[in-house]
Amino acid sequence: MPAKCLAIAAMLLFGCGTSSPAPKPLDSHAQMLTHLADVAANAEESHPFLGSGTLPELEHELHNLPGSTKSQSGVTAPKKRLDLHLQIGETQLRLGRTTEAIRHFEGALEAAVSAEEGTDEGLMEHIRFRLAIACLRKAEDENCVQCRNGDSCLLPICDAGVHEKRSGSELAARHLDRILQLNPKHLSARWLLNVAQMTLGQYPDAVPEHLRIPLSAFASDEQFPKWQNIASDRSLDLVSLSGGVVADDLNGDGWIDILVSSWEPTGQLRCYLGTGHGQFVDHTAESGLVGITGGLNLVQADYDNDGDVDVLVLRGAWLGSEGRIPNSLLRNDGQAGFRDVTFDVGLGRLHFPTQTAAWADYDNDGDLDLFIGNEQFPSQLFRNDDTERFVDVAWIANVDLSAGVKGVTWGDYNNDRFPDLYVSNLTGSNSLFRNNKDGTFTDVAQHLGVSSPSRSFPCWFWDYNNDGQLDLYVSSYWSNLHYFVADYIGEEHEAETDRLYAGNTDHGFRDVSDEVGLDHVTLPMGSNFGDLDNDGFPDFYLGTGYPAYEGVIPNRMFHNRAGTSFSDVTTPGGFGHLQKGHGVAFADFDNDGDQDIFIEMGGAFAGDAFSNALFENPGSGHHWLKVMLQGNESNRLGIGVRICATIPERQGTRSVYKWVNSGGSFGANPLSCQHIGVGSADSVQTLEVYWPTSDTTQRFTNVDVDQCLRIVEGEDTYQTIPAPIDGEH
Repeated sequence: MPAKCLAIAAMLLFGCGTSSPAPKPLDSHAQMLTHLADVAANAEESHPFLGSGTLPELEHELHNLPGSTKSQSGVTAPKKRLDLHLQIGETQLRLGRTTEAIRHFEGALEAAVSAEEGTDEGLMEHIRFRLAIACLRKAEDENCVQCRNGDSCLLPICDAGVHEKRSGSELAARHLDRILQLNPKHLSARWLLNVAQMTLGQYPDAVPEHLRIPLSAFASDEQFPKWQNIASDRSLDLVSLSGGVVADDLNGDGWIDILVSSWEPTGQLRCYLGTGHGQFVDHTAESGLVGITGGLNLVQADYDNDGDVDVLVLRGAWLGSEGRIPNSLLRNDGQAGFRDVTFDVGLGRLHFPTQTAAWADYDNDGDLDLFIGNEQFPSQLFRNDDTERFVDVAWIANVDLSAGVKGVTWGDYNNDRFPDLYVSNLTGSNSLFRNNKDGTFTDVAQHLGVSSPSRSFPCWFWDYNNDGQLDLYVSSYWSNLHYFVADYIGEEHEAETDRLYAGNTDHGFRDVSDEVGLDHVTLPMGSNFGDLDNDGFPDFYLGTGYPAYEGVIPNRMFHNRAGTSFSDVTTPGGFGHLQKGHGVAFADFDNDGDQDIFIEMGGAFAGDAFSNALFENPGSGHHWLKVMLQGNESNRLGIGVRICATIPERQGTRSVYKWVNSGGSFGANPLSCQHIGVGSADSVQTLEVYWPTSDTTQRFTNVDVDQCLRIVEGEDTYQTIPAPIDGEH
């Protein structure tokens, strides 16, 4: 190479003395903002769910379609016109342009009628069904989204939930009627016809008896108080798409705050600070989060053991190779100010599509490690190396499975102090990785009989019957409205149902789904568990649905009947929201001693947005105890710690167990404060806190109820924490 060329190359590579110095590399936060801005810029056209794709080309082709009977390719013009109308209609519906979608579906129907080959009844049914779906979505937009109230979209729809603007549901009902006249076994059309007539205030009379979903299907076998959706009263009814939620004390003032995401690349993470008695203020602008966008799920932890709650944002799920978007680890400064440290701590080297992760100290060294379950790419196990940096050891640990992972949860099912890992898989058998206590794991799911269902989503460890042994809940996700309807009305179907595996003292499990009343098709995405009535037995809420518009099914609430069975209290409790449910959090937002419920709502497509919901607990009269943990040898917030409250009752005593985690695998309950219901007991006879890392137990006796305690690992006494003071931020 000539000397002059070498000199120019050297200047380009190393700069020269007379030029400006090379720019400093972006810090981690700025680097993430750049990544996310690039993702958002490319999403408008290329995003599989949110982009316009080939819509301009399709519209151009339809506009220029020759009027002759045959096109140049030999395809009849009506057939080509039908195909184009269907494709354009689906795209417009996906983008939220329902009026245009309806027009094109009607065009497809007209083309199908005029087809030279004769009427294809199967195709006609399909077009009418898509047209009915578009009309129903138009009705939802005009009523439930634009004019929503606390009764909007609550099943069975009645009272203030009945639509004022009726044209969308009326047209939908006509098309669904036509489908069912020809095919009365079309369960999806049958379900949606009942829903459409509810929105018109004409259910059940307007539904033919043989097609009617009986009122008994919506009934519960126990009475339950009605909860109210007060999100609009608290300015929390943000209209968004699917996303996650973390409920926790983000600024250390004693009030529970909310961090919420929406999965679209332009969806701004939002931070709401609790200011007292269930009131909130939008803190997003002050939080440092502006520009931190996207994220289908959020999972919190104190990864650096500094005493505050940090948050992991998970991205790229459902997008395949297009979902190789970096996740974000947001470090909290203790005042709900966040900085993205992903690239600083070693989590930003490889990007895989994911929506599920869980924190635990799997090696019991006092700091938290992180498992991320990826979709169709190797899962990752990040070991915290004590310097606030993470190293992926999944291959060494034997947990680098490549599958459609949709849920993960840690729990020490065999009581050997080392947390084990359950992985829920949408595309095959699930895994239970037993911790070998040497940095490796062994999959024992098949051996222990917990590998089903074969298409599953959220999962969690808990102690549903308070026997001191961890149990395992695994949801089924056969994403078809037909299966849900068949199960809901008691007809046969081929779908697998949800599973509840009861743990036993032999370190094994028994499938008790049928005997406790949980063998149902629920199609959950978001999920979590808590204690609705402070009786000490955990209940759970499922945010249901699937991406397709017709996945209009109620979110489901199950009440625990003293560890013996579960009752579906969806209808009497007012929890049966029909819109797509995602991240769920149980927390005492108004600090009145009982847990309220926040659920992040909205679907995957741009046209399937909806507002989030906050259900206020009406109270049960039962007592409670709150415990704030501080680890010394163990991780700071006590993830993995077991709390046992023994309480007196008429028949003697019973124990309430609580393992410290954020709950279900899609939505996050508070870690900073553990809420324990104690029923009618007016004192806790003994309170035991077991720290697996240090293998120590603290024991306190005669503890008063209805108060908050701070317990520091290794100390002989606890501190009573006064109620937080109302404040402005």
